[in-house]
Amino acid sequence: MIGFTGILIRKNILVILMCIELMLNAVNLTFVTYSTLLQDMAGQMSVFFIITVAAAESAVGLALVIAMFRTLRSVSTEEIQLLRE
Repeated sequence: MIGFTGILIRKNILVILMCIELMLNAVNLTFVTYSTLLQDMAGQMSVFFIITVAAAESAVGLALVIAMFRTLRSVSTEEIQLLRE
């Protein structure tokens, strides 16, 4: 819930990326908990793939943030409209 609220409220793209990572880690914790509770390794394997996808998402997101900062000298979501023009 904190991650989703951060995505809706914050204007800084870096903070939004951190909120997305927070939500993914909450899902990972849930998978590991239920995997341990049910004595099943499927949840832990899912966590491995989620971490892999999260790493790729972070790399692409940070590359976009760097490109945006080089262009606009800002990482605010309000400035994204200028990139479309």
